[in-house]
Amino acid sequence: MADVANKDGFVQRIEVRYGDCDMQGVVFNANYLGYVDHALANWFRHALGGNFLTEFDYMVKRVTLDWTAPAKAFDIVEATPFVGRWGRTSFDPRVIMRVGAQEIARADLVYVSVSPGTHEPTPVPEHVRAALS
Repeated sequence: MADVANKDGFVQRIEVRYGDCDMQGVVFNANYLGYVDHALANWFRHALGGNFLTEFDYMVKRVTLDWTAPAKAFDIVEATPFVGRWGRTSFDPRVIMRVGAQEIARADLVYVSVSPGTHEPTPVPEHVRAALS
């Protein structure tokens, strides 16, 4: 999956809270997944509209997080999401996180498109593909 920005330049800025850090003084590993979820949900709201979950929903099938450098309390993490692969009922977002110019982590996910309410796999709607491509 090539590293590219999303087409509308969306970047989620997240200030690291003191409570996000562990005894080593850096962001606790599980909190990076919270940052990823926050960035993707806000990108989807930005690209698809605030009530997108009434017509499109998704669930995580897999996530891989690669950590390369620490973030500390009060750093500003810039999380840039994009989609690297589209399948019929699934798609693969990637979120690259940076503090300044330094990449600190990246997450690769597989999302499955599901029908709202039933959670049954369903094809990714064309308007979602268009908005997030």
